[in-house]
Amino acid sequence: MTGPHTEVVVLDIEGTTGSLTYVRDVLFPYARRELAGWFTRHAQESRVRQVAEDVRTELDRPDLDTDGVVAALAAWSDADVKAAPLKTVQGWIWAEGYASGALHGHVYPEVPAALRAWKAAGVRVVIYSSGSAAAQLDWFRHTAYGDLSPLLDGYFDLRSAGSKTDPASYRTLAGAVGAHPGRLLFLSDAAAELDAAVQAGWHAVGVRREGDPRGPAVPRHRTVATLDPLLPGPSSASRPQETPASPESPQSHEVSPP
Repeated sequence: MTGPHTEVVVLDIEGTTGSLTYVRDVLFPYARRELAGWFTRHAQESRVRQVAEDVRTELDRPDLDTDGVVAALAAWSDADVKAAPLKTVQGWIWAEGYASGALHGHVYPEVPAALRAWKAAGVRVVIYSSGSAAAQLDWFRHTAYGDLSPLLDGYFDLRSAGSKTDPASYRTLAGAVGAHPGRLLFLSDAAAELDAAVQAGWHAVGVRREGDPRGPAVPRHRTVATLDPLLPGPSSASRPQETPASPESPQSHEVSPP
């Protein structure tokens, strides 16, 4: 159960509230397929020109042309590099996919009720993921359970908070939400991220979904298989799960290794 002094719960997405498989098998390939065409269509927009400059800066290649920028983004995508310019562009591409109905954000069946339980208890819930804040918002706005974004209080990414394996990022995030580190709880499937949060004075709990080939426990951390054991109020046995509005069941996406 969330401790009586917990003010803010900070949630990871992949492997924690949503499936790794959906991200890796659906979202990433979708953005990769659309990347070149999307960038060409939007190349003259100020936001896209700024991303192009960010790529040149990151590569120390001020002379890189648009084709070179797209090639760099594609290479980062193929290598699963968590580069902020790539995450930003992926988020924009996904936004169009969500708007068209080609994509939806995956969440596990107990997540909507968990978010409602925390909100009812006065606990703020924010998201901290390597995907852009805009992509996070779109993810929770377009789930099979409807729009869950009203249940969330903020979104943090690599630009706004920093690397998820750096304790300084968690100190930054604590300041941003205005909470003492000891009143923050972080949930993630990655031991290195949980380690960093603990080093910053946070509480942290690992999440490993059933069937995860990495095993049932996150090394060095208390681990749960669902969010239910961490919730205030009724037990998981008496807490109803919601039914997805779409015909595709979120349970169809099993967790895969990173």
